[in-house]
Amino acid sequence: MTAKDKLILALDVYTLEEAKDVINRLKDVVDIYKIGSQLFTACGPEVVRYVLSQGKKVFLDLKFHDIPNTVASAVGSAIQMAKIGENQNSIFMCTVHTQGGVEMMKRAAEAARDMSFQLGVIKPLIVGITVLTSDGKTEGVASLVLERAQLAKKAGLDGVVASSQEAALLRHELGQDFVIVTPGIRPKGADAGDQKRITTPFDAISNGSNYLVVGRPILNAKDPVQAAKDILGEIEAAPAV
Repeated sequence: MTAKDKLILALDVYTLEEAKDVINRLKDVVDIYKIGSQLFTACGPEVVRYVLSQGKKVFLDLKFHDIPNTVASAVGSAIQMAKIGENQNSIFMCTVHTQGGVEMMKRAAEAARDMSFQLGVIKPLIVGITVLTSDGKTEGVASLVLERAQLAKKAGLDGVVASSQEAALLRHELGQDFVIVTPGIRPKGADAGDQKRITTPFDAISNGSNYLVVGRPILNAKDPVQAAKDILGEIEAAPAV
């Protein structure tokens, strides 16, 4: 994987036009875009299909959490939503909450495999939310994250979303093939905002994270393109794990 393959830009904007503007400005340096509750509530499937139409990848971060059947149906619908015509478009990654339990996660993983096979598209990565990086609690967090990540692996998920502060532990305990997606990334000198458990891009990759989710440090920068390039530079400089 190159540095560009590891960077996910959070499209935390309010309108489709804003999203289009961001993608147009950053299309040469960013290939993966996170669509979360804010933008999806405003634009729905249209924004997903727009990102895919630009040849980019979609990380659909809707954090599904419900009874197993409902979550399985939601994952299937997400894959159907992304398919355009006869091509191989699909979402790249999708989130569910590990707190939903093993059966819920298992059904989500099965739905992803089954629907992808049925439609003839590449199966998206299904990753579980462990503990939000905005949670300021520190006592017992590492053991809780590990416990939830172990359940996610048992259920057949591809990986988890976790702070890079737990990434080294997860990598050691769950192996090299388990995907770790890390939000709360802040370049050196950046404002933490509402994130509590943050790390730099260099440290996150060094700790074993596969993908880094970055939003405000790029979106709010005076020069978003240069900000993204600087982050890519930090990723590139980090030792491979």
